[in-house]
Amino acid sequence: MNQSSRPSRTPVTLSDSINGHLNRYALAAGAAGVGVLALAQPSQARIVYSPAHVNFSQHPPVTLDLNHDGIGDFILALGGRAESNFASQYAFVYSPRSNPGNEAIATAQGGYEPAVALRAGSRIGPGRLFNGEDILAAHYSHVSRGSSSTNWEDQWANGGKGLKDRYLGLKFMIRGKVHFGWARVTVTTSGKNFTATLTGYAYETIANKSIIAGETKESDAEVAGKQVNPTSLAVPIPARQSLGMLALGAQGVPWRKKSAAATQ
Repeated sequence: MNQSSRPSRTPVTLSDSINGHLNRYALAAGAAGVGVLALAQPSQARIVYSPAHVNFSQHPPVTLDLNHDGIGDFILALGGRAESNFASQYAFVYSPRSNPGNEAIATAQGGYEPAVALRAGSRIGPGRLFNGEDILAAHYSHVSRGSSSTNWEDQWANGGKGLKDRYLGLKFMIRGKVHFGWARVTVTTSGKNFTATLTGYAYETIANKSIIAGETKESDAEVAGKQVNPTSLAVPIPARQSLGMLALGAQGVPWRKKSAAATQ
């Protein structure tokens, strides 16, 4: 009986043309597989951090554009007034007319309440109390016949001792959706005077998702030494007329008799 024939094991040499087609097919299949895997991954939250170093008690009002879309989200400004028996100096944050619904975490809602000086690690998100116009640091002196008083009415100046690297909790709108962010501010004091410096800010790109104060897309060590040109942030903008009440002296400071809540 004849032995059954077996296929030859001699390797077959493919033409260069067929080889090229097979290689291209393998590459295309691999790329398609990678693409499917990439599409299958859930979208991840991303924090956009911007370093800065702007003393807004020496510059004109500073426009804070958290997401760099060319539209101001908050204004950081300095004000004050001197009279025969009353003097005041204050730094405050407020939303510009282009974004009137933007707010900062405050000790109370309504009026000119002190903004909360958040510690690093504090949560900023839904459920927090926000307000549209808030005081960062304020000092006033009142002199009357036979008596005088001087007070710090805020959390940031810490009774005249100042606070380093505390955080404003911010809520703002991007294309009609709520986003949260923070601005890091240092307040230093000298006698009855103070300075307020913006040293960085960040926001969460996922709508309505909380952010942690001090949380960045890269560590502070990685961005050390990087600074934003103050002129790119400092844009002279007239303060709201309602804030002019603060310049009316003792009668125009409705929040000065309220005790500030404990520092968060």
